[in-house]
Amino acid sequence: MEQLILFAVLVLLGYFFGRNAERKHLQSIREREEAFRHLPAIMLKRPLDEHMIAEYRLVNGSAVIAIDYFKRLVASLVNLFGGSMISYESLVDRARREAILRMKEDAGDASEIINIRIETSAISKSAQQSVGAVEVLAYGTAIYRKQV
Repeated sequence: MEQLILFAVLVLLGYFFGRNAERKHLQSIREREEAFRHLPAIMLKRPLDEHMIAEYRLVNGSAVIAIDYFKRLVASLVNLFGGSMISYESLVDRARREAILRMKEDAGDASEIINIRIETSAISKSAQQSVGAVEVLAYGTAIYRKQV
């Protein structure tokens, strides 16, 4: 009985603390996305007006987001019964958005970022190969325009 109570307490703690941390992180992402709305990050390989380029350089951003205990439990149940891994989808979405924001921060006062690419990888927690965290790397070419 004590083990069942301990398990329930850990699940509830994981749920509330994980939900609170995720909510704060999402709010931070929304605020920073609004601040960087002026800097487009696109997948085109060439800028639209190449004659105006003063400089270009490689920029990147990386984010590692860990999964909380509650989401790991939900993912285990979904894996057992089948279905969409919604708990991992939000984890990957947050990591992707964070990596893109860090790439934009690395670009400084660039006019745009072109040819962006996004790489993901799972970081295993144990020998059982359960996901402990997700790493996302975003990189691209920052374009700096000539001053007119």
